Amino acid sequence: MADPMKIRASLKGDVAEIRILMAHAMETGQRKDAAGNVVPAHFIQSMTVEVGGKKVVDGQIGTSVSRNPVFGFKMKGAKVGDKVIVNWIDSKGDKRTDEAAIA
Repeated sequence: MADPMKIRASLKGDVAEIRILMAHAMETGQRKDAAGNVVPAHFIQSMTVEVGGKKVVDGQIGTSVSRNPVFGFKMKGAKVGDKVIVNWIDSKGDKRTDEAAIA
């Protein structure tokens, strides 16, 4: 199982700022190890973000995204205390879900 995501969500005025750090190796399948063997591809393929019960992000991710990616966005319509739920699925079928509340 992957390490937990770090989710920071805060409300400033009427705009919520949400930042997500996903702990993942994000291997492209093109790198070689010390012995010269190709390291198999293993990367996050899709992610969703729900805020207050509404899906606000439904994204596809590829091999060009760096290790431990950080995603951030701003949105209107959120309130203090709304749950931010982040899900991802990677190329090996591993899944991760974490949540935080907007402060």
